[in-house]
Amino acid sequence: MGAVSDESLLAAMAGGDQDAAATFVRRHQARVYGLALTIVQQSALAEDVAQDTFVKAWRHAATYDPRRGPAATWLLTITRNAAIDAIRYRHDDPMDPDLLVALLTVRDESDASDDPDTTLALRQALAELPSEMAAPIVLMTYFGLTAREIAARDDIPAGTVKTRVRRGLQRLRQRMGVRDA
Repeated sequence: MGAVSDESLLAAMAGGDQDAAATFVRRHQARVYGLALTIVQQSALAEDVAQDTFVKAWRHAATYDPRRGPAATWLLTITRNAAIDAIRYRHDDPMDPDLLVALLTVRDESDASDDPDTTLALRQALAELPSEMAAPIVLMTYFGLTAREIAARDDIPAGTVKTRVRRGLQRLRQRMGVRDA
């Protein structure tokens, strides 16, 4: 019997097939764990991220669309997002702000322009911003830094930081289709 495709396994998972899920996990567990470990840099946390990834894949298997890309890309995107979320919510071991900015502003190889996942679409829009706009937005939203703190950190005027944030947020609103109320 030949190997069952990832797409077939996901379709079976969407129907509640636990054997398909077990096969899917065995097939991808090393890559998922490896990516999670690369991002979070801690074995126990990487294991949690990998488990979270497969739970999300199980729950959302029905939303996978093979026209948008391979199943492995879909799964690794879930992994990447779960790892970044784990870093953001972990308080015992703070992350280097520059590393988080870099992780959040890397373009994904799949096109998220019509993806219903707002988080992924926002990350894609953030990745399209110039780094001088994206970095202070990330520093403000994820780390709670003020414009003055970012200015001191980057050795630039606070007014420049505020301008970059304002323009960056305007671009994000435009890209995400947000209308001012």
